[in-house]
Amino acid sequence: MKKRLLACPTALLTSLALAGCGLLPGEDGTSRTVTVWLMKGSASDEFLKRFTAAYERDNPGVRLDIVLQEWTGIGKKVTAALAGDDAPDVIEVGNTQVAQYAQTDLLYDLTLESVRDLGREEWIPGLAEPGSIDGGQYGIPWYAANRVVIYRKDLFEKAGVEEPPKTREQWLEDTEAINRTGAQGIYLAGQDWYTLSGFIWDEGGELAVEKDGRWVGALDTPAALKGMEFYEELQSLGTAPKDADEENPPQAEVFAKGEIAQIIATPGAAAAVQAHNPSLASRLGYFPIPGKTADEPGAVFTGGSVLVVPVHAGERARAIDVVGALAGREWQTDLARTMNYVPNKTSLASVVEGEEGTAAMAAGAARGRATPNSPKWADVEADNPIKPYMTAVLRGEDPRTAARRASQRITDALS
Repeated sequence: MKKRLLACPTALLTSLALAGCGLLPGEDGTSRTVTVWLMKGSASDEFLKRFTAAYERDNPGVRLDIVLQEWTGIGKKVTAALAGDDAPDVIEVGNTQVAQYAQTDLLYDLTLESVRDLGREEWIPGLAEPGSIDGGQYGIPWYAANRVVIYRKDLFEKAGVEEPPKTREQWLEDTEAINRTGAQGIYLAGQDWYTLSGFIWDEGGELAVEKDGRWVGALDTPAALKGMEFYEELQSLGTAPKDADEENPPQAEVFAKGEIAQIIATPGAAAAVQAHNPSLASRLGYFPIPGKTADEPGAVFTGGSVLVVPVHAGERARAIDVVGALAGREWQTDLARTMNYVPNKTSLASVVEGEEGTAAMAAGAARGRATPNSPKWADVEADNPIKPYMTAVLRGEDPRTAARRASQRITDALS
């Protein structure tokens, strides 16, 4: 990976030179256009209009051209754009996609800006870590979302559970208590590997690790096996299928139709639950996935987006400024409240305190993680060996044997 040195002084000298010649943007009647690729659905039209109007007002002579992209097929489109001479100035990419783009050496290294201007030390880890490749910061965190527990307050009350659990042990006890009332304590699909990942990380395990420059599967380590052991215990307290994931059938629909007390999902799933059963609207609550101790919530997989600047960006200095604005306190607060996202800094968690579901997400995000930072991780997910591994264990196969088989498949995919 190429490293960038002394880019800031160059930009500063350029700015001073332009200022000395009276050629700052807008002063000669011309304007500069900063092209920003954002993903459809990441931000509302109203938010984008507010941001664009405010940014152009505060930066005379700069025009923002925000182009919305579809997630389908975006990988090839971004790769082609990075290699071209007319790349966009800013691109939103998924937090787990940075490694595959960074390996091209066509992303601009924003380490200096992230440390000096963008508050890197406060970023939530599930966004910061995937954006950091070989010591360089190529992705600037924009927004995040992660799983929480969505629960039925009435079913908890019926079972005598007065408040949400804060530890794994209490979580199991409360779920068993709900089962004794005749309701189903939890619906947890057998192949919900994102949730399993959090349990593995809680135990100090990993899905894969890098050794001597080579990625290898790690599901067969003692720590990872302990994470699977807890998953098996929790999953056994419900009747969800062992051979399907949370979308088959959609767990929100199952939750809406039955006497089920809990599911593990992003808070947005509550809208789907209410669409199928409006009577549940006032009965739903949220809490972070419990951890091993009450001191902190459990680890969770963090999804979301980061912002990158291509090496070939025509308006690099202004692109970095736009990224700084989108990642800064004012617009992070606006975006989080508008879209019910987790803001990019732990210090901003308080801005969503009024929203129970988002606040629960923000609490969990402090211990968020992302998938292994390999440029080939997408190959693992394409034929995901973690799912059949989970089903095998839940059906009684020796966990270590199943884990070794899945780990080897992960190693093969990453090699």
